[in-house]
Amino acid sequence: MNPKVDWYFDKNEQWQKEIRQMRTIALDCGLEETLKWGCPCYTCPTGSTGRVDNGANIVLIHVFKEYCAFLFFKGALLQDPNGILIQQTKNVQSVRQIRFTNVKEIVQQKNILKAYIYEAIEVEKSGLKVKLKKTSDYSIPEEFQARLNKKPALKKAFEALTPGRQRAYIFYFGQAKQSKTREARVEKYIPKILDGLGLED
Repeated sequence: MNPKVDWYFDKNEQWQKEIRQMRTIALDCGLEETLKWGCPCYTCPTGSTGRVDNGANIVLIHVFKEYCAFLFFKGALLQDPNGILIQQTKNVQSVRQIRFTNVKEIVQQKNILKAYIYEAIEVEKSGLKVKLKKTSDYSIPEEFQARLNKKPALKKAFEALTPGRQRAYIFYFGQAKQSKTREARVEKYIPKILDGLGLED
């Protein structure tokens, strides 16, 4: 256990029993505990893979109002014989969750959860990677495409963004059901795109 992570298990009163049980399971699998994105993250022990990516992220514990979850960074590559891995949204490509709403189900699934974690470790050791879609594989909302066509500087700035930032804009603009709303969103975020910033920057 990493003392620097203890506060997370003390502050989350709603899910305290559950996440403490999850912590024990992750540590029992020989993973190292650290804090990333404000959550307990469990990584391959340094030197365990024999490759440059040792210390790679395997699983993370996070809490929501309705549930707590194990988040597997390469969950899309796991076999999932029990059908318990959840894709949060259709746009999430690599990550998968296993969700819990009470400590009893975590205890009952202890061996299953360990098997998933061990498989995730093997996936990491093997060097397998999730084949991610390219930004060009997604359809750009016509309102945004029209602006890109009309303004070369905007097109150049958008193409200079990281693929993740590009996708975030495409998804956000495309989520609006009405064309008027899509146009308003595009208009609002053009300055950020021109400044090389992402949606949340």
